[in-house]
Amino acid sequence: MAVLDKNTIEKDFSMLLESLSPKEQIVLRNRVWLDSQRKTLQSIWQSFSPSITRERVRQIEESWIKKLEKIIWNSDLYLIQDKALEFIEMNWWLVSKPKLLNYLIKELNLPSNINSYIIETIIQAKPGISKSKPKLWTQTYFYTDNVNKKIVDEIHKEAVKILKKRKNIMNQIALYEQIRENLNKDYSLTLINSVMDVFDDIVKWEQNLIALEKWKILNPKTLKDKAIYVMKKEKVPMHFVDIANKITEFLWEKVKVNTIHNELIRNDEFVLIGRWLYALKEWGFKSWTVIDVIQDVLRKKWEPMSSEDIIKNVLKVRDVKKSTIYMNLQNKDVIERVWRNYYYLK
Repeated sequence: MAVLDKNTIEKDFSMLLESLSPKEQIVLRNRVWLDSQRKTLQSIWQSFSPSITRERVRQIEESWIKKLEKIIWNSDLYLIQDKALEFIEMNWWLVSKPKLLNYLIKELNLPSNINSYIIETIIQAKPGISKSKPKLWTQTYFYTDNVNKKIVDEIHKEAVKILKKRKNIMNQIALYEQIRENLNKDYSLTLINSVMDVFDDIVKWEQNLIALEKWKILNPKTLKDKAIYVMKKEKVPMHFVDIANKITEFLWEKVKVNTIHNELIRNDEFVLIGRWLYALKEWGFKSWTVIDVIQDVLRKKWEPMSSEDIIKNVLKVRDVKKSTIYMNLQNKDVIERVWRNYYYLK
């Protein structure tokens, strides 16, 4: 097996260009950033005298890719094509460009600064492999004839629909199974996973979680989002110092304890439920005092309750000591003890 390195790939690729027409060579060299910075279609067609249309540049681009199919097969560059096809098939016929390039760099031991445009062109020249057209908020991807744009869009649309309805993060496999069930299609879970890599409005994270990017849950940007992320990950009320420490541990970002405490105080998403202890409001906790919570519990019941039941209900929304709740039950201004260990609102 031949050894490929940066110089060998660029040298062999330049030699391939000699079989193309002068105009094709100019277009290709500018498009793959071989001689200088990569140029757009517009800047290329404007550089010709007389100028040619943008569509003509695109046609030239497509024609030389077809010519390269046979030429590359007689060079060592075919190794890149074979590895690319192998990985695309492993991912069930579709893989995002970043994922594919990272795989090739690792598998072929290529330098990270390799000209990715050359690699892309070599891959495109492989019969049976196609590259998606640029689209806003979408990663470029490579695919085989087993997949088409309709399938990709169908899977993505259903994923967004399910996540919007759920309004929360999901386990990846659970989402993929739901997509197959809703569409009544036996799509491979691997294919669905590959499609999720393509769209920027969906984000995957550790522990096989997946969510909509706009929620900022799995890809938090602001300090508030990072605190929410940490608390949802821990799933329990937390001291503000612990929240700061966990942000550093999980997100590799050093934050000041006072800064995170101020963030918790000024945002309604967080509720102080004990001494410096915070919970998420969406968990059902309320920022009332203990006596407020006791009154709410009794008001909902509208009949005498035992101290044991009252304590149990208060602890659902406030993290305080049982003795604190019992002391507040002795507040004779608002609570009346009707018989032994049974209380009622005045």
